[in-house]
Amino acid sequence: MNENRQLDKQKESPSISIHGLSHDGRGVGLLDNKTTFVAGALPMETVTYRITQKKSNYNEAQTLSVLSPSANRITPPCAHFGVCGGCSLQHMDAAMQITLKQQTLLDQLKHFGQVIPERVLDPLNAGFTGYRRKARLGAKYVIKKEKMLVGFREKSSRYLADLEGCAVLYPAIGEHFAELKAVIHSLEIYQHIPQVEVAIGDSDIALVFRHLQPMAESDKNKLIAFGQTHRMHIYLQPSGADSVHKIWPNDNYERLTYTLPDHELEFLFHPLDFTQINLEMNRLMVNQAMKLLAISEEDHVLDLFCGIGNFTLPIARKAAQVTGIEGSDEMVLRATQNAQHNQIKNASFYAANLMKPEVNLPWLKNHYDKILLDPPRAGAKEILPFINAMKAKKIVYVSCNPATLARDAHELVHQYGYSLKQAGIMNMFPHTAHIEAMALFEKI
Repeated sequence: MNENRQLDKQKESPSISIHGLSHDGRGVGLLDNKTTFVAGALPMETVTYRITQKKSNYNEAQTLSVLSPSANRITPPCAHFGVCGGCSLQHMDAAMQITLKQQTLLDQLKHFGQVIPERVLDPLNAGFTGYRRKARLGAKYVIKKEKMLVGFREKSSRYLADLEGCAVLYPAIGEHFAELKAVIHSLEIYQHIPQVEVAIGDSDIALVFRHLQPMAESDKNKLIAFGQTHRMHIYLQPSGADSVHKIWPNDNYERLTYTLPDHELEFLFHPLDFTQINLEMNRLMVNQAMKLLAISEEDHVLDLFCGIGNFTLPIARKAAQVTGIEGSDEMVLRATQNAQHNQIKNASFYAANLMKPEVNLPWLKNHYDKILLDPPRAGAKEILPFINAMKAKKIVYVSCNPATLARDAHELVHQYGYSLKQAGIMNMFPHTAHIEAMALFEKI
């Protein structure tokens, strides 16, 4: 009976044939000669749909059912796919996800950067589930449902999705939402815990509980007991980032660690520090950057947007001298401490606003043979004229936004005389449309 009703519904719903993919992974079809982007649809499929927005030049739609599936369609690994806004590509097999991202990168470079790499790097990939080691989980008790929710927002909504787990989160968290919900709900101030920050190193897990009202000792004890049972570090955040403090273990040591075994390095970081969310991919990424830089023991290297030293310290293992620049004094301190922790003496770190560089900064006047750039999504446009003056032979650009990489590549190639030798994607965020990439530029 249900099957018949479903068939009747499909007959009543309009259908569309999908002939392509947009850069964010939506299917592309035509309705009355008007381009229509259909979320959840793949090329070579016919799907029923619901229009969600009508624009003058295009429509946006949502897939209701798939009448003829693509060979690239798979069963999503997460039961909440389509409801949770965290992932958008779980219906697409791994090969198609990687092809989509690689083609998007090349299209952006060609159309916006007017550059084509001499060689396309093989995509870097390191598994598709359980990879995420950093996350900010929302928390809310919903009175109408009489239920504590923990997780991410619904797709295209400000409301938290009702999740039982997460396939892309590290399993020690992603498979234990029920326990996390239960401990939050057991607190006296359970209605005043808006978020839980998750940070995971090589082995240790830290949870940072944001709370909007003072927490009683009884509540703290419940969280400590949870930390003891699940072997997790427990932090509280009663106000801003400066208020974060550890309550378990009671050792006053607020650091996690991750390693880069190929470079014999161990990094110390605070749970709120920026680190790459995909540890296995990070190791592959660092190795590829090192290979492209081809550092010799005579080289002086500049690492811009260096963070806690993720690239700087591997470079220091090979170079004569490396200089790391970061916008935050705290991150510069952390990078310096990581150099000391690894007994590295040929790395220097300085704080500077790379979005508004000051002309007279001492490190800007030095000569560098090679440069590594790892800017935020806004890219590195403001620092490029200074980089040009340094006349470095090689630049490795690590990007989290192919659009700004393309813009900056245009400047490097067409204004500053570099050649784009190699470029390719790094699949740091499987099942999402987010693209990370790496490019090698050499002075002509």
